[in-house]
Amino acid sequence: MKIAVMGAAGRMGRELLRAIHAASGCEISGGTEPAGSSFIGQDLGELAGLGHLGIAVSGDASAVIAQSDAILDFTSPAATVAFAKLAAAGGKLHVIGTTGCDAAAEAAIKDAARTATIIKAGNMSLGVNLLAALTKRVAAALDEDFDIEIVEMHHRLKVDAPSGTALMLGEAAAAGRDVGLKEKSVRVRDGHTGARKSGDIGFATLRGGSVVGEHTVIFAGDGERIELTHLAQDRGIFARGAVKAAIWGKGRAPGLYAMTDVLGI
Repeated sequence: MKIAVMGAAGRMGRELLRAIHAASGCEISGGTEPAGSSFIGQDLGELAGLGHLGIAVSGDASAVIAQSDAILDFTSPAATVAFAKLAAAGGKLHVIGTTGCDAAAEAAIKDAARTATIIKAGNMSLGVNLLAALTKRVAAALDEDFDIEIVEMHHRLKVDAPSGTALMLGEAAAAGRDVGLKEKSVRVRDGHTGARKSGDIGFATLRGGSVVGEHTVIFAGDGERIELTHLAQDRGIFARGAVKAAIWGKGRAPGLYAMTDVLGI
């Protein structure tokens, strides 16, 4: 299976290259960076510490996608929308780990999924997706006497907040309570906020150091508290999950799938 990496020179891009290289039956078919990047022309294997592969970083996303069976994309919302359109035009498999997409970007991705097989998740790791499934079940089992708070921490360079994973967990909690996250979400608390409203789902965002990703869902009741936590110590877990998703998606009908579909949970 020929798989390309969009944004191949970034930290996540290099992890994805290593994961493809290590996966049985898969090969690196290309990698991109935006036009004008100093990485264009450099060998993908050397960038990822794999040795010389004879495949250069390209600024031509269209050409890279055309010669691939699938693309792995952990870039930016604007770039992901553009890649989704190219993948749809060529009938290619598109695995999306990009976070921070607004409603317009989500709509564009959904539209592309009419003709392309797209697998999109706020987090590609097995552990986090199990955490989301548990969050939904616990939220359904407990009534609003238990307040839900989601705490997440990432490295200082992360540009979106709350994280895509935190929002995924919030959606799972809201689904468990049979409510809409948009109506119950509390993203910011500052000043004299008054008492916490029953049924709210709160988010707290921490940034610092080199933290790969930490997420805790807290169910706080009177006199007791339940905490579900996932700690990511290696970006490789996301890369391996993305490659697993690509292998699972090969030959699937066009549509928008989630990592829960890949994992069967």
